[in-house]
Amino acid sequence: MAVWIILAIIAQFLHAIVALLDKYIVTSKDVLPQPFVYAFYTCALSGASIIVYALSGLPLPLEGVSFPSLARVEFPTLEVVALSVLAAYTFFYALVSLFTALKAADASDVVPVVGAVSAIGSYFLGYLFLDTRLSPNFLIGVVILAVGTALVSRFRFSWRVALSSIHAGVFFALHYVVIKGLFNVTTFDNGFFWSRVGFVVFALSLLLIPAYVGKIFEQTKSTGKRAGGLILLNKVIAGFASVTILKATELGDVSVVQALGGMQYVFIFIFSLLLGPYGPHICSEGRCSTKELIRKAVFIAIITLGFFVLFV
Repeated sequence: MAVWIILAIIAQFLHAIVALLDKYIVTSKDVLPQPFVYAFYTCALSGASIIVYALSGLPLPLEGVSFPSLARVEFPTLEVVALSVLAAYTFFYALVSLFTALKAADASDVVPVVGAVSAIGSYFLGYLFLDTRLSPNFLIGVVILAVGTALVSRFRFSWRVALSSIHAGVFFALHYVVIKGLFNVTTFDNGFFWSRVGFVVFALSLLLIPAYVGKIFEQTKSTGKRAGGLILLNKVIAGFASVTILKATELGDVSVVQALGGMQYVFIFIFSLLLGPYGPHICSEGRCSTKELIRKAVFIAIITLGFFVLFV
């Protein structure tokens, strides 16, 4: 199995954990229930991901993969700056829509829809702007994964949540295609560094708008230290997930990496079975009937089939 596929799967495992923590954070009155404010902090804290550059001397067990190095970071060209800002813009608004959907519906419903839309969107955008060429098997695999992730959700939420999920998927697709374009015009080390800088600059630029400042500071004052620690922990996990999935995006195909987002649901399902009543609820009212378990198993089988078809 290719290294970038392994990286993509690891990233989706981490993203599953992040999604569950995101769900708790945006629905808890003691944390950050406002999606806009949480998206602001997510973008701002994304800059902390550059701490991985301090690990550049450490070896990794995967061939051809290493921690990024500051020695390979160069002064950005205008094209790198533009793509970095666009990456931040698309990421921020994808997060706002994602958190809005998570606030009103279960992660096990929202995540598959967002992943399906992102997979399909990144395929067509990659074809239009990145000259992506995939074999018939790859296309079939992407479609099966997208259909499987859409079926998982059963669209058990309102049209408003559905539209938020679709909007998030479209903007995540735009984000990762832009990131792939950034890696095409520069190195991973350089592109990752300046894209994180772009995230921080974009987040800080929101503070120039008085209405946003009031909203952000009002919510921040009501957040306790314990809640802040949880947010920081979640963003650390998200940072490692981001580095991993972006490295997979650089090495592999953007549409396939996004299609593997369906693996998040598999991990969420496993977490629920292992943790029982202490884990995330994947069935109505937290209890799974035999019928629901069979349905969920069928959906997972479809996702697994799509994963298999992609690489046969």
